[in-house]
Amino acid sequence: MTELAHGARCLGRGWSFVRSRPRLLLLGMLPALLVLLALGTAYVVLVLQVGDLVAWATPFADDWVGGVRTLVRLLLAVALLLGSLLLFSALFVGLTLTVGDPFYARIWRETEAMLGGEVPVHEVGFLRSLRDGAVLTLIGLACSLAVVVTGFVPVIGPVAGVVLGTAFSGRLVARELLGRPLEARGLDGAAQRTLLTPYRSRVLGFGVATQLCFLVPLGAVLAMPAAVAGAAMLAREVLPQDR
Repeated sequence: MTELAHGARCLGRGWSFVRSRPRLLLLGMLPALLVLLALGTAYVVLVLQVGDLVAWATPFADDWVGGVRTLVRLLLAVALLLGSLLLFSALFVGLTLTVGDPFYARIWRETEAMLGGEVPVHEVGFLRSLRDGAVLTLIGLACSLAVVVTGFVPVIGPVAGVVLGTAFSGRLVARELLGRPLEARGLDGAAQRTLLTPYRSRVLGFGVATQLCFLVPLGAVLAMPAAVAGAAMLAREVLPQDR
């Protein structure tokens, strides 16, 4: 629990950093707001159409007893909305980091400068950012499908789906955010996994705290700049030469 809390505090430290620098905060909010508007519109459409989608996907339930049919379709609708929310969270991070890469690069570089020491200069590049975003989306889709399947379990299904989905998506978000400052130091995916393995709980705490902010209306817009700065701080903590 201590490591989880420590990871969550990194997000708070990131917020303190960007809050004291209004220009950086506004720069980080702009791409997040644009992506949120696009994904938010798509999610609202899904919410409005979820009843029809569930009915279309379960024609076999048309002849069932009314109460059973309603319960099954309600569970499926809840699981579909939860899974889609997690998928949209993964999409949000990937798209926002790709669209706003120059802005977020400036945030984490200024964070690095504030922390002291040499600021890494290796560039990730747009194509690499696009590829990372696509991989994150695919993994997010897999997690979303798992949540939808879990939602069919009576009583505990939706709750278990929320808990597991938040943990999975939080880990994905944290790894994507940490990828920027770590790749800037020349660490590829395998090297990053090796480096972060002893700090799984800390990374999870950071990711879950960020993911929970995404669930608050407009929380994602404010959380993204803070998460980028917090990821730079967390990366400094786990790098051997900086401990």
